[in-house]
Amino acid sequence: MRGLRGAIAKVGLAAMGAMISIQAHAADLMGQPTPGAIGLQPAASPMKVHAIWFHDLLLLPIITAITLFVLVLLLIIVFRFNAKANPVPAKFAHNTALEIAWTGIPVLILLVIAVFSFQFLFDYHRMPKPDLTVKVVGYQWYWGYTYPDQKIDEYTSNVLSADAAKAAGKPYLLGTDNPLVVPVHKNVRVLVTGADVIHDWAMPAFGLKTDAVPGRTNETWFNADRVGTFYGECDQLCGVNHDQMPIEIKVVSQADFNAWVASKAPAGAPASSAPAATSAAAAAAPAASPPPVAKTATPAPQKVAMNAAPILR
Repeated sequence: MRGLRGAIAKVGLAAMGAMISIQAHAADLMGQPTPGAIGLQPAASPMKVHAIWFHDLLLLPIITAITLFVLVLLLIIVFRFNAKANPVPAKFAHNTALEIAWTGIPVLILLVIAVFSFQFLFDYHRMPKPDLTVKVVGYQWYWGYTYPDQKIDEYTSNVLSADAAKAAGKPYLLGTDNPLVVPVHKNVRVLVTGADVIHDWAMPAFGLKTDAVPGRTNETWFNADRVGTFYGECDQLCGVNHDQMPIEIKVVSQADFNAWVASKAPAGAPASSAPAATSAAAAAAPAASPPPVAKTATPAPQKVAMNAAPILR
């Protein structure tokens, strides 16, 4: 009966903890930190959904069970095997079955974690066909973004001052003057490198954390599942202004992204269609007879001097 009551109490506590976790998760802000929140940021991409499942449903129960088990062992040792309660200590020193158990069980636990973690890592590196490529360069202390497919040269993204962030309605030390703009529901390939020291391009809502190493290009990807603005920041200690390297990603519709790309095009870019139209009109026009070519006298061949300067070898 006592064991049944204990089991019911444990189930009740677990259900209460799950309800509290769900309520806290529902109140979290999307794409930015939530004051007083517990747990990971809400997911805005399939990879972050996988990361939350891996953390909340696999790692967290395992580490909670291990922690409670060790706590119970410590309490047993403290209250049952102290000098007062157990004045005559045991004489045995080894227990083969126990040693096999406490070696084999952790190995099995690590194997279970490894199976799911390897699958998670493979999903990160098994990039689908990208719809868009963005090059990210970390500088001291700001970010540079380039869109090679759209022929958009690098532009810089800097942190906003407190007054500018307030005026723009963005969180201070997270809002930027020029965010990274990507379309929703598209596979975005991100090429990350560093220009001076090691930085880190991290976006919690998408489950991204990629080092920006000078002289090396790392690759990651994401697919945003909703329109909105998402914030991250550099996760490497890259110098005195490390806190001045926020990351802002603005996810928009495809039409809005096309309009943004058009606004970033150089001033003379729209005129590039004029030569094509002119060429098409010229091709459609009837061919005119070429003007007669005037005959010119063929110049007489010149004699080559044999006493030229010797060739130096």
